Amino acid sequence: MITDVKPAKLLAAAMTVSLSIGAAACSSDSKPNTTALSSTNTPSSAATSDSGSGSGESDPTSTPTINGVQTYTGLSRNHTTDPVDYPQSPPVGGNHNPVWQNCGVYDTPVQNEHAVHSLEHGAVWITYRPNLPAAQVAVLAGFAVNQTHVLVSPYPGLSSPVVVTAWGVQLKLESVVDPRLAQFVAYYQEGPQTPELGITCSGGFGDPIS
Repeated sequence: MITDVKPAKLLAAAMTVSLSIGAAACSSDSKPNTTALSSTNTPSSAATSDSGSGSGESDPTSTPTINGVQTYTGLSRNHTTDPVDYPQSPPVGGNHNPVWQNCGVYDTPVQNEHAVHSLEHGAVWITYRPNLPAAQVAVLAGFAVNQTHVLVSPYPGLSSPVVVTAWGVQLKLESVVDPRLAQFVAYYQEGPQTPELGITCSGGFGDPIS
């Protein structure tokens, strides 16, 4: 996972794959100790950028229309080694472990607190029900190929077969071939909502299988 792919190329490659189914801390530890772990759930027909503090902020009017994306604001960004009770499942942001989860593909669940730190670095976290058929899991794994900030893992108890998350935004999907999945990954991987844009998603915690 060493080369970045432009969003248009990622979208084309991801759709091709879909159809085939037939510890270190952040480099900027001077994080603001601002809000508590709170959120505002705003389902809409178009995604909007996270309005919390961070170097990756952008005008939300530049966000593409991806129907069904929910936006969350007021997310705290403090380090803690304690378990965190997140209001969303999977979490979309908030306090997190000082060590991020290495991006890549996992065949077992990863710890929320590590994954949230990866989101802070610009990762897109693709989660799926553990009983999802292997061929469909392979499609999801394909989104991490040649990508630096994509995390794929099973997640027990999901309300939908697939849920894709970036910092402050989340999309629930019924199918791995839903074109919104590729759109979400293409836009939000190291997207404008990223609080710590340009920070690695490797050299942290975990051993992805690919």
